[in-house]
Amino acid sequence: MNSIRQVPTRVKSRRVEANLGAEREHFDKQQLSSISKAINSAETPVKEKHARRIILGTHREKGAYTFWSYALGFPLHSSSILCWKFCNVLHKVLRDGHRNVLQDCMRHHGSLVEIGKLWSNLHDRYGQLVALYSKLLCTKMEFHTKHSDIPPNLEVTDEVLERTAGTDINNVFQLTVEVFDYLDTELRLAETVLRQLNTSIAISTLTSGQCRLAPLIQVIQDCSHLYHFTVKLLFKLHACLPADTLQGHRDRFHDQFHSLKTFFNKARDMMYFKRLIQIPKLPDSPPNFLHAASLAKHVKPVVVIPDEEPEQQDDDDDDPEPLIEVSDVSTPSVQAQPQLDIFDKAFGPPNGGFDDRDLQIESLKRDLELLRAELERVKAEAQRYITQLKSQINSLEAELEEQRAQKQRALVENEQLRMELEATRRRNAEHESLQTTFIEAEKRSQATEQRYNKLKEKHTELVASHAELLRKSADTVKMLSATQQTQDEVERTKQQLSFEIDRIKQEADMKLEEQKFEMEKLRRELEEKMAEVTRIKGTLQSSEKASEQVTSSMTALQAEKERLMRSVSEKEAELSSLRQAAQAQQSSLRQEQERSSRELGELQGKLQEKSSQEEQLKQKLLEEQFALLQGTVTEAESIIQDAVAKLDDPLHVRCTSSPDYLISRAEATLGSVDKVKKGHADYLSNMRDAGGLLRALTQFSHLAADTIINGSATAHMAPTDHADRLTENCRGCATESLQFFKDLKSKTTLQRADPASIRIVIQKILHLGQELRPKGSDVRQEELGDLVEKEMAATSAAIEEAVRRIDEMMNQARKDTTGIKLEVNERILFSCTDLMKAIRMLIIASTDLQKEIVEGGRGAATIKEFYARNSRWTEGLISAAKAVGWGATEMVESADKVVLHTGKYEELIVCSHEIAASTAQLVAASKVKADRHSTRLTTLQQASRHVNQMAANVVASTRTGQEHLEEKDTMDFSGMSLIKLRKEEMESQVKVLELESHLENERLRLGELRKKHYELAGVPLEPEGNGVRSPSPAHPGTMSPKPSKPALMKKPALAQKPTIPSKSMFK
Repeated sequence: MNSIRQVPTRVKSRRVEANLGAEREHFDKQQLSSISKAINSAETPVKEKHARRIILGTHREKGAYTFWSYALGFPLHSSSILCWKFCNVLHKVLRDGHRNVLQDCMRHHGSLVEIGKLWSNLHDRYGQLVALYSKLLCTKMEFHTKHSDIPPNLEVTDEVLERTAGTDINNVFQLTVEVFDYLDTELRLAETVLRQLNTSIAISTLTSGQCRLAPLIQVIQDCSHLYHFTVKLLFKLHACLPADTLQGHRDRFHDQFHSLKTFFNKARDMMYFKRLIQIPKLPDSPPNFLHAASLAKHVKPVVVIPDEEPEQQDDDDDDPEPLIEVSDVSTPSVQAQPQLDIFDKAFGPPNGGFDDRDLQIESLKRDLELLRAELERVKAEAQRYITQLKSQINSLEAELEEQRAQKQRALVENEQLRMELEATRRRNAEHESLQTTFIEAEKRSQATEQRYNKLKEKHTELVASHAELLRKSADTVKMLSATQQTQDEVERTKQQLSFEIDRIKQEADMKLEEQKFEMEKLRRELEEKMAEVTRIKGTLQSSEKASEQVTSSMTALQAEKERLMRSVSEKEAELSSLRQAAQAQQSSLRQEQERSSRELGELQGKLQEKSSQEEQLKQKLLEEQFALLQGTVTEAESIIQDAVAKLDDPLHVRCTSSPDYLISRAEATLGSVDKVKKGHADYLSNMRDAGGLLRALTQFSHLAADTIINGSATAHMAPTDHADRLTENCRGCATESLQFFKDLKSKTTLQRADPASIRIVIQKILHLGQELRPKGSDVRQEELGDLVEKEMAATSAAIEEAVRRIDEMMNQARKDTTGIKLEVNERILFSCTDLMKAIRMLIIASTDLQKEIVEGGRGAATIKEFYARNSRWTEGLISAAKAVGWGATEMVESADKVVLHTGKYEELIVCSHEIAASTAQLVAASKVKADRHSTRLTTLQQASRHVNQMAANVVASTRTGQEHLEEKDTMDFSGMSLIKLRKEEMESQVKVLELESHLENERLRLGELRKKHYELAGVPLEPEGNGVRSPSPAHPGTMSPKPSKPALMKKPALAQKPTIPSKSMFK
């Protein structure tokens, strides 16, 4: 029974799960359908009903997970229109979606940045819009992530804005800059869209134009709120900081105000926006932030979205999503029947029927069938999810394969280039080794030739010695003819000797250098034999006298003959061995010569092949360099043509420029023309290197385009005659530049290309800019530039003089006072000295930061030109420096009076507050143009905080000394009667009322003084020259606070206090 009772609960839970699964499936299907219909490649605007369903889906699932899961599957990198519509839908989701949408979108911040970078590098009209839109969305997400109190739709009250800004003026300053950047991205996108479209009614009613204009509805909503935020924040900044410090903010706000007003007016005239949005009207002039009362005149612009008409449901599958779940309402009625059936199964039907077990079996079978159906549905849903995931995986794998293929192609090209480089290096090495081998072969052939000449010389010597031996042998034959026997013996000996000599003559040609020693030995032996023959001759001559002596001599000659025969046989063996060695050496020499000739032939063939390859590489290099030149020239032509197109652009009419800036651009362009001419000459002399010409052409194209654009902008403010001539010369510059580029693109006209005509036109533009330049501006620039340095130097000198005077007052106080008064005076003077040292460090840090700002911002201009171009900022620095020097001088005077007991402690406290305010003005004036990441700016801020701390120490030491020195009377009223006490009480009340009245009068007087001070500080400066302003002649004495006399009690000669508004924060 327990199991039967549990059946309804299980069936209910399964049915609830089935309902939830079906509901989730329907939600996913509907979201996928809406997203795919809202984001597609068709050039039509996003339908509002699809975007609304996507936004309702984010509220239903409390995030944008489903939106991003489907959106990441779209090919955003291949279709610019699809990516544009994706950014539009994402903008709507951020504005009107659930609050958790911002966190989900920040997870994909990097993907948006990559998409923007990709489309910014492609020359596509929608691609440029996508790059700007992605940057706007990234800026929007970063801003609202940092300031979480402000929602992405920007609909907050003024109290929330005040709480977000806080009370720290630095935070308000930073928030204002961020709002400026936010509004800049919105306006840049709107201006680009309107510039691409013709603002006529026909374009705004076409689907292609509406596709571009649709996102501007959200841009208009954002801009109205951002404009209100900017106005509120700037009024708050002007209430805390001097007007000169915020000059840059006011200029930037004025530019944004005019751009926003132009955008609203153009959008209001378009038919497309009239039925979709009511655009507010901005005032004719921007608010005046210098008057706090103008805040009351400010009216917050309100954008009204009219109620939409019900759209026709043109899609069959676009069923409206139910806003109220009705499944739970019908569940009890559905569940009542299973419970009734199970009750009947447990207790049987009222009229009897089947057995309980049969009913239970039938119910279990039905449950089993339901479970099977549910299982099949779950499997089908899982299969569908698997299919979707597989399709996403396939698309991602396809992209990955494409990336891999591109990477592989890049690697293959890199490897081919590396192999070609290695082959070239190997061929160079082989060529060098072959040359080395050829030189060595030549050296070996020369050595062999030298050895052959030496052998030839030895052979000649042997032939000469052989002839001499023959002559000696003939003489010997004549001497042996005395007797027949002696003659026979001598004849045989002669035959043998002649035979041996013939053999020696045949083998003499083969002998080498080593045979010389042997031949000399043989010659010595022959000489010995000739001596013996001579002796034999004498013996033969004397044989007539004694036959016995002849017989003995013949015996001796026979023995000598045998010895000579043995010696000749030995020499013959030696000569044969020498002959064989000479033959072997000759054969090796012939082989070496043949091998050298073959190597020489191979080297010559390789050398010719290497020469042909070098010629081919040189030709290929020339073609590649010329192709690079053509590509660079084409890009330069597009830059010049874009600059010329801006001359006729109606949006460019409101752009203006100063003649000084035009002159600087024209001078830079003339320099680049010289570089182009030099690069052209270098390229003609060496066409294998076009790097110098390419760099010169790139620089020239940008500078020439800048000159053309600024020339046209300058013509907008010039007289009619000058404007016409300047515009004509700008067009002439573009024409001559394009003709020069055309000559560079063809090999036939490359030689005669000459930028001289461009130089003439640019010189005309430079001359016109000099004519338009206001007269007397050079003198004002020099005065303003020198005045900054003079004021900073004068302020430093004033600080040094103040420190010296404080030291003198310290010595004088030690002489004149003792005890508690000396201790109080020393404490006050020590704190004043520390404050002066801190101010001196602040002046040094401010000077260093000022030099860094000038060096980083002046560019090609001089330092004085930079000061003149930023005159308001320069005057702010001068005013701050004067204020610091004046405050230091006043503090020294007040401290002197306090020590001498002729002044008041309150004067010293007020001077401390004034110095703190002056240093704050100096820091703010320096911070306007400084880099926020500059180390010198950090040093200046630390020095400012140190000055504030030292000023607080002066105030504390002054109040402590005042408390120690002032004697308080003890209030003893014990001896007074009641009437006397009432009388004293009435007198005390009278004095209190008098003091309160005096205090109120002084406060009114202080208010009037401050009002007059503000009026004097806000007097507009007279314009002079190129935007450089000069101070009013009503105050000719506002120079440096340097004292005129170094005497101790002499006050420095100051004309007046610098115009610095007092700050209530120091009270």
